[in-house]
Amino acid sequence: MKVGLDVIEIERVARTLGRYAAFRERCFTEAERAYCESRPNPAQHYAARFAGKEAVGKALGFGVARAFAWKDVEIAGRPKPAVQLSGPVEEWARGVGAGAIDLSLTHSRGLAAAVCVVEVA
Repeated sequence: MKVGLDVIEIERVARTLGRYAAFRERCFTEAERAYCESRPNPAQHYAARFAGKEAVGKALGFGVARAFAWKDVEIAGRPKPAVQLSGPVEEWARGVGAGAIDLSLTHSRGLAAAVCVVEVA
């Protein structure tokens, strides 16, 4: 079993969303963007999903940020998020014997956090 954890400041994500128009398209799938934009505080939900992607990458031992593979980890579902892998991250997961992936997201007024547990054969 492998575990990944990530915490991010929501305001940091809000500033990034405001400064860089391409941030949404570069890091989030169309479905993730649609979900986040449908919420009253989109930055809060983008931050939680960003933390989730980081936590998944850490649990798998794959540098999501380093490999610019943000959209290869899609987080969907509510209230319990599900993880969908594709591309290089999916290949990496197969190569390391990753099985089921469990992800939990949370946020408060200022922080978003994620914990990922991956079964490894």
